[in-house]
Amino acid sequence: MHAQQWLLFQKNLGVFLSIDETCLSNGELYTIITNKAAKGRKGAIIGMVKGTKADDIIAVLQRLPRRIRWKVKEVTLDMAANMEYIVKICFPLAKRVTDRFHVQQLVYEAVQEMRIKYRWQAIDSEAIEIIVAKNHRISYKPTVFSNGDTLKQLLARSRYLLFKKPTAWTASQKARAELLFELYPKLKEAYYLSLQLGAIYHQTKTKGIAFTKLAQWYDRIDKAKFPSFGTVARTIEAHYETILNYFDNRSTNASAESFNAKIKAFRTAFRGVRDINFFLFRVTKIYA
Repeated sequence: MHAQQWLLFQKNLGVFLSIDETCLSNGELYTIITNKAAKGRKGAIIGMVKGTKADDIIAVLQRLPRRIRWKVKEVTLDMAANMEYIVKICFPLAKRVTDRFHVQQLVYEAVQEMRIKYRWQAIDSEAIEIIVAKNHRISYKPTVFSNGDTLKQLLARSRYLLFKKPTAWTASQKARAELLFELYPKLKEAYYLSLQLGAIYHQTKTKGIAFTKLAQWYDRIDKAKFPSFGTVARTIEAHYETILNYFDNRSTNASAESFNAKIKAFRTAFRGVRDINFFLFRVTKIYA
């Protein structure tokens, strides 16, 4: 360990890696490089570097001999530009794979953004109706749907069902979804577009077919012209090649996310991180 800035374990370097960031305490971010072969156990940590600045992380990783860095075959990562640059410079022969869950999360967030926009509109309309009712000295009574929700409640309580497949909905969620999609057909269209992306990842086995299906899906979201999907379209266009690389080995960043969860659980067990040096010492004793 070097002044809490970085840790490096050359002996743990493998050919299939993950790179991600985690928060130790009070917003202190560390970039972590892990060996997938260790499956989150001893020997998992290859490096931990304070911060997310690409140049700092590259400087540390380049301490590893070039001959072993060039043996790395694949690195999974999120869509952050700094992560891509780090992998490109430090592991130039490695295939970069954009994590599928980050792509899907981006689409889910676009759907939620639409729901939130409609909810704010409903809140605004209700506020206006309340003022009008007061001015006319009458009691305001919001419209209540067949499931007992007001419009504002319907939009607020629909959050979780939009993350699920229809087959996973409870009876109350199914009733709520029917009302929601009848009132907001564009939200229904966006929701089913998010499901179609998940189906491509689940059902497609080869890269060539995935290329065609993703292009068709991209064309559909482009034609839909939902403002919230604009970022999705641009991001997929920018990362198209690394997104498609998933279909070679179906590799994800799940091991890195799982490792982050272990560090968070470790942090919780010790009621936070008061001494970062000592915390890193304990983590590396177990996982490096």
